[in-house]
Amino acid sequence: MTYTRSFRRPAVTVALTLPALATALVALPPGPAAAAAPARATAIQWGPCTGMSGLDPRQQCGTVSVPLDHADPSGPRIDLAVSRIASEKPAARRGTLLIIPGGPGNAGLHEPSRRGRQLPQSVRDAYDVVSFDPRGVGRSAPVSCELPHEDLAMERLRPWPAADGSIDAPMATARRLADTCEAGDTTVLRTVSTRNEARDIDRIREALGERKLSAWGVSYGTYAGAVYAQMFPHRTDRWVLDSSGDPDPERVARGWLANYAVGVEDAFPDFAAWAADPANPGRLAERAEDVRPMFLALAARLDREPIPWPGANPEELNGNVLRQTLLDSLYSADRFPVAARLIAAARDGGPLPAPNTPPDGAMQNTVAASLATICNDVDAWSGDGQAVYEKDVADSRARHPLTAGMPVNVMPCAFWDLGPTEPTTRITPHGPSNVLMIQNARDVSTPLAGARKMRGAFGDRARMVVVDAVGHAAYVDNGNACGDAKVTRFLLTGERPARDAYCAARNAGG
Repeated sequence: MTYTRSFRRPAVTVALTLPALATALVALPPGPAAAAAPARATAIQWGPCTGMSGLDPRQQCGTVSVPLDHADPSGPRIDLAVSRIASEKPAARRGTLLIIPGGPGNAGLHEPSRRGRQLPQSVRDAYDVVSFDPRGVGRSAPVSCELPHEDLAMERLRPWPAADGSIDAPMATARRLADTCEAGDTTVLRTVSTRNEARDIDRIREALGERKLSAWGVSYGTYAGAVYAQMFPHRTDRWVLDSSGDPDPERVARGWLANYAVGVEDAFPDFAAWAADPANPGRLAERAEDVRPMFLALAARLDREPIPWPGANPEELNGNVLRQTLLDSLYSADRFPVAARLIAAARDGGPLPAPNTPPDGAMQNTVAASLATICNDVDAWSGDGQAVYEKDVADSRARHPLTAGMPVNVMPCAFWDLGPTEPTTRITPHGPSNVLMIQNARDVSTPLAGARKMRGAFGDRARMVVVDAVGHAAYVDNGNACGDAKVTRFLLTGERPARDAYCAARNAGG
């Protein structure tokens, strides 16, 4: 199989900078009067968050109207759903802390309640905690590609090669997904991008009545936050980027996908040690070094002899489903038992656990918004023919057998005709020095090697705190007092470490 579409040239990158004088001025911290200012009137009509459950009773919801096309501000508009929990101590309030959702394609409306509950009381006192559903997501003009059920399986959405390494099936899937998305209503879909998310965030800032925003971006939210900090540096106050990817403007999400090969290798030793721990009731092996060959042998067996798994998507446990389950479980040590139970059942012939298959309706929106973002952001996906992908996959399978070549395989973006419509943003050292990055040392999704690329791109604008932990998301997620204290101190005082810092394992002091 070969490509039949013509390929576009890679997108040109652009560095957005401020004149030196303006940069120096916006780097100044707000004065005492600004820090103690009461909440200002907003243009958002806050009210109950209808149709949502499990929220903090104080959470409120509203909408912000933004242009469908920011280049045509008088043209059609869409509404963005926003939410907040107001400062719990108005006299101590210093501004708004915007939680930038991950994904791309994740909703954020619930975040003031979910992540807000994790924040220290001092931070909840100092800030209104605000979040939003990005355009195309959740309640913000949601998009859908109306994909069939079988194409919503993670085994297909992630481009796993066949057992023999063939990529014919992923090629066909990628083409079909792109064609299906483009055949529907693309009015909003073609406008979903990180640069438009940054513009939308600035409209949210205006509606909140804030001169500047502070932010906490997690995962993809770090890239959206970095792009905002590049496009609107004078509107940033205290900027926290938690679990960052490589912002390489030539690759963006293609590079993030490729980094799974590194991230799985970084995190797997923690899983292996846990799976061989004598105190672990779900122990899989006598020694940690036995876990890897056991897993690889089981995956190869399931490649040859899948096990029926009713209710799952697909309804069988094959080698790639096992590999995908492992990858998902490495996002947090709390998820290790999910992979262990499936491995033990498949290896020993026991009953498989009940599948955790998300509903198609929720997947439709997440998949469409995610594909639109990563495909509209950069054109780097489309310049290679099948032979190039085949070589990259073969090389990756040899070097990183746990991921079997998936991270460098083809995605629907290779056949995507809706974007990009503008140059990619290059993150630069030009702007205020008000970025604090925090990163787990062993992160399956945004490995430390990629985060260091983000740190290097920001230069002296950023400091980075590395936490000796496994998992994705670091601040108030690992129980690491040292890392948590450094971020909290920055949010409350603006004080960053004088240089990049390292925090030892959980429960180390701050």
